[in-house]
Amino acid sequence: MGNWVENEGLSIFVVLVWLGLNVFLFWWFYLAYDLPPKFFYTRVLLGRALALARAPAACLNFNCMLILLPVCRNLLSFLRGSSACCSTRVRRQLDRNLTFHKMVAWMIALHTAIHTVAHLFNVEWSVHARVEEKGTLAAVLSGLGDNPNESYLNFVRRTIPNPVGGLYVAFTYLAGLTGVIITLALILIITSSTKTIRRSYFEVFWYTHHLFVIFFIGLVIHGAGRIVRGQTAESLDEHDPDICSKNFTNWGEKGACPIPQFSGNPPMTWKWVVGPMFLYLCERLVRFWRSQQKVVITKVVIHPFKTIELQMMKKGFKMEVGQYIFVKCPAVSRLEWHPFTLTSAPEEDYFSIHVRIVGDWTEALFNACGCDKQEFQEAWKLPKIAVDGPFGTASEDVFSYETVMLVGAGIGVTPFASVLKSVWYKYCHDATNLKLKKIYFYWLCRDTHAFEWFADLLQSLETQMQERNNAEFLSYNIYLTGWDETQATHFAVHHEEEKDVITGLKQKTLYGRPNWENEFKTIAGKHPGSRIGVFLCGPEGLADTLNKQSISNSEADPRGVHFIFNKENF
Repeated sequence: MGNWVENEGLSIFVVLVWLGLNVFLFWWFYLAYDLPPKFFYTRVLLGRALALARAPAACLNFNCMLILLPVCRNLLSFLRGSSACCSTRVRRQLDRNLTFHKMVAWMIALHTAIHTVAHLFNVEWSVHARVEEKGTLAAVLSGLGDNPNESYLNFVRRTIPNPVGGLYVAFTYLAGLTGVIITLALILIITSSTKTIRRSYFEVFWYTHHLFVIFFIGLVIHGAGRIVRGQTAESLDEHDPDICSKNFTNWGEKGACPIPQFSGNPPMTWKWVVGPMFLYLCERLVRFWRSQQKVVITKVVIHPFKTIELQMMKKGFKMEVGQYIFVKCPAVSRLEWHPFTLTSAPEEDYFSIHVRIVGDWTEALFNACGCDKQEFQEAWKLPKIAVDGPFGTASEDVFSYETVMLVGAGIGVTPFASVLKSVWYKYCHDATNLKLKKIYFYWLCRDTHAFEWFADLLQSLETQMQERNNAEFLSYNIYLTGWDETQATHFAVHHEEEKDVITGLKQKTLYGRPNWENEFKTIAGKHPGSRIGVFLCGPEGLADTLNKQSISNSEADPRGVHFIFNKENF
């Protein structure tokens, strides 16, 4: 149970608090419009749809306040690096920023749907009340404001019947027009954010996501028209709607109830979102300032399996293991930024990324760096690069544990290249102060060529550990998940050789996929009473498996073994 709390509990706690606040706001504002006498006459026109429109509007304000905070990368990195305010558990929660961002986005979509449907009924009934025959309370209320010294209740001022009247309200009133615009913007943002679109058409995702600017502008001015109106406090003192509504035909006559007076609700959304919008503006200014700093590409290395390595230098650049940066290449696109994990170590005098060629942008970067040409590329011909970052990830906490499991799938091995390089440098100089005592490294690849660019690092680390009589420090298991019969025959023939025929390492390549339950049980048996960090950079399916194994193989006793799951998320 203790490890379940550590792996899931903080996230569950945050989610429950967030959901609880949404439920509270919905119920509170529903009652605030469904019960008070201030909105008695508004409810006569609109019924329960009034409260059903205003309650989700409050929740929209709350969630729109939250939606920008998880994507303020510099703010999160500052909090993550501040030991004064961030414990390990809080840092792990900050690493789930994009998950929370997506949850809030779906909540915004839900409340937008409720708010929109409720207002469709409100508009229909308001238009209908304006054109219906005289003699009803709704008709009298809709007619208020047509004469001098009267304030109106029904925001529909023209007598145009439905459906034309509803369309007139939607496209000529500020609330209707901004509502249409922000709803369309939200639909485009959400539909272009699906995993399929992000992976196959990243440019579509990138550009449509910036419709959030239009969304927030529309959101702030949406309530400026003050179409939701209620009876004023002064009018309530002399006109009790519970009593006077029964004698509405005599309003304004001597000895009868005075004509009620109404006013619109002031816009409130700006009070919710002005703080986060200011923080995000500062975030974008910091990003722009960073993007203007000069970055020099010192070396381009072409690796097998459609992978290139960019080694770069930038004045004042400081990094920690496992961090990532955003990269823009103006020669490819002046607007697009793409995240890449740093594969260099903090001890090196440059920083590097490995880029796998899998899409239009990476293909264009590959060509811009001259990698499609056979001849040597002069340094001055290399494209200009803008860099934003570095930003913190879960891998920064690797050195906080004595024992860790590092699991990389395919190109997902990149953050652990930084970790293992840093370990190598520390052992080359002074490893006495290193808290980390044992690394279990797992790398899963579909193709043999993918191993080649990383094998040199593992060979260097393997040699270094043996020279220092600490060969047990690093246990690595490389799994080939895809092969054919010809390869299998070749591997079988050379299986007895001292070094592996694929990687050149003493540890032989394994075929298939790990039995994670056996792996966790074996490691738990070797390190009783330890907190073991499990770090993954790979697909969601593997993340679910490792998270479940981390929970199921941890002991309830606080003094027992505990696996703490961490996943790269950017």
